[in-house]
Amino acid sequence: MARQLDEQIAGRFPVGQRLRVLDVGMGRGAQALRLARLGHQVTGLEQDATMIAAAREALSREPEGIRERMRIMEGDGRDTGVHFPPGSFDVVLCHRVLMHVQEPDPVLAGLARVLAPGGLLSLLVRNADALAMRPGLAGDWAGALSAFDTPAHHLPHARTDSHGGTPVRLGLDVRADRRETLTATLAGIGAPLQAWYGVRVFTDTAEDGAAVPEDLEPLLAAEERAGRTDPYRSVAALLHLCGVRG
Repeated sequence: MARQLDEQIAGRFPVGQRLRVLDVGMGRGAQALRLARLGHQVTGLEQDATMIAAAREALSREPEGIRERMRIMEGDGRDTGVHFPPGSFDVVLCHRVLMHVQEPDPVLAGLARVLAPGGLLSLLVRNADALAMRPGLAGDWAGALSAFDTPAHHLPHARTDSHGGTPVRLGLDVRADRRETLTATLAGIGAPLQAWYGVRVFTDTAEDGAAVPEDLEPLLAAEERAGRTDPYRSVAALLHLCGVRG
């Protein structure tokens, strides 16, 4: 996903431009720190006190120049209008956040509002069109059959997932989104979809806590290729959608 994000940034902004980045629901700050290290001015917005403490601890270990480029704020993605004026950011990240929001449209409208014209909105969401894949590949036939009829806004989900690069336990009820629906929503808020990718096409069945494989580079290459290739990307566990503010 980071490679996909870098590809979109490189294709839309001049090389070397220091971008104003907002990471909504930054978790422990993995992406925010990565972008700050690349020279961008990053604001991380997070409501969980434990995550904020972890992000601040990670930031404290960085060189002074990076610490100066990143600020961490306590807040909710639904409150961007309170914290930031319109057009404040060149890039807005909202990764693994919408799955916890029952009504995503107001959140997305707020994110588009704080984007400058031509700004990039990066969303990482659970793929409602592929909910049966994981239980099916694991041989859980009852779970697979149930997933076919699971509404996109109620996804029973008890596995450990990654938020900001660190495993955390998700609640039992989280949402999933359909690409078709989000495409229409992004068009309606003035940040139409420009590119989309699949994430975790082949690796979603990996056991929680599994060791990083020795053949990591070919694994990543295969995932990256599948994430931009039909029909594989359509059945990825996650969708990475990139909209651009008009």
